[in-house]
Amino acid sequence: MVGIGSALTNLRDALRRPEAHVEVIDGETVPIGMLLGTLGALLLDAGSSVTDVRSALEKTRDAAGVDGLAIGVLPALVIVSEAATGAATIVNAEGIELSFRQSARANRLVLGLERGTIALAEIPARVRSIRQGTRPPAPLPWVLGNALTSAGLAVVFRCPWWAVLVALAVGALVGVIGLLLRRFREAIAVVPFLAAFCATAVVGLVAAGTGFDHVPLYAVCAPVAVFVPGALITNALLELTAADIVTGSARLMQGLIMLGFMAAGIAAGSAVTGLHVDPTSAALVGEVAGIGTDRAGWEAVPPLWASWVAVVVLATGISLVFGSGWRLTAASVVVMVTAYAVVSWLTPFSGSVVATGLAAALLFVATRVLERIVPVIPATVSFRPAFLLLVPGTVGLVALSTFDAGALATPLATFISLCVGTKIGGLLPGLFARSAPTH
Repeated sequence: MVGIGSALTNLRDALRRPEAHVEVIDGETVPIGMLLGTLGALLLDAGSSVTDVRSALEKTRDAAGVDGLAIGVLPALVIVSEAATGAATIVNAEGIELSFRQSARANRLVLGLERGTIALAEIPARVRSIRQGTRPPAPLPWVLGNALTSAGLAVVFRCPWWAVLVALAVGALVGVIGLLLRRFREAIAVVPFLAAFCATAVVGLVAAGTGFDHVPLYAVCAPVAVFVPGALITNALLELTAADIVTGSARLMQGLIMLGFMAAGIAAGSAVTGLHVDPTSAALVGEVAGIGTDRAGWEAVPPLWASWVAVVVLATGISLVFGSGWRLTAASVVVMVTAYAVVSWLTPFSGSVVATGLAAALLFVATRVLERIVPVIPATVSFRPAFLLLVPGTVGLVALSTFDAGALATPLATFISLCVGTKIGGLLPGLFARSAPTH
């Protein structure tokens, strides 16, 4: 009875104890856990990994001089608990994907909080201001962005001219499909399958009607590249290496399921049209220089110099799809061209797998230095377009769609190299002091 009485006394004292970590906002007392949870939910919707979100919240907490708060992050919610009482505040992410411009504003908010130039009490108003900019994608930029992304990838990976034109048209078609179906929450899960099926069917019909017998991988995969979960799988591996086992495993399974749907769509489209995709045409960025053909006319591949122009087109298309402003678009072009140059230069010396990891490390540092010089261009946003270029998601897609176990080893090794390179690149910028945003 003494033990029970003591426990009841401690519980009563804990319940009577006033909230130790609060901020007064507009005359109302708000727990700091709620403020941090609101910020974390915003970062989750911005596409940050749970590892990065937890790190950002811990830095924000420490910069504000707050002790005794433990932070946990899951893919869809943030938990901030009081170490003294065990009381927990849970904030759910809204699950609405933010544009690149909104993600940049969210990261500038984090930078200001870490530097102490923005107070914790300002978090609710600033988060509301960022979320108010959430709108459905405008039809024209979305469709045009998908078309440019598709054509850009087709040229970068040296598809024949006929495949480039088809990729441009099919990319626009896939953009229309995605625009129509994303309005229905229940249809989001089948968008990857339908997009892959339609893209494969159109390419198959064109190839059959024209007599072109060599159909490269990216003629089929380029139009659906926006839906390939390469970044999701890489984030999952990053979380697994950071001991975030639950979230990393969940994201990895989600990415593999999406790849499975897309592979099923390609298989179904191929079966309907009789299309045969050449599995040997799967290549990484650093290997495309060696791709060529002795065929002429529409079956000839673009010259190598056209790939540099295509990288600019690709960066512009991605910016249109994900809603970047002109500053972020310019930064994306510079970073993506640099990524292509670095990988192309390193591949002959180190191989494409190692070159991808080295490029990721160098670019991560470079984008952090850019962030220091121009705080309105956060590193996490400017690095993402190059990240999409480096991730070998479409190579993994063809491995699944052709059931080629040997081909699956290349994207897996590249995923790991990319994760290691990103981790190393994330450690080096600690040598540089981060500038706070000026506005």
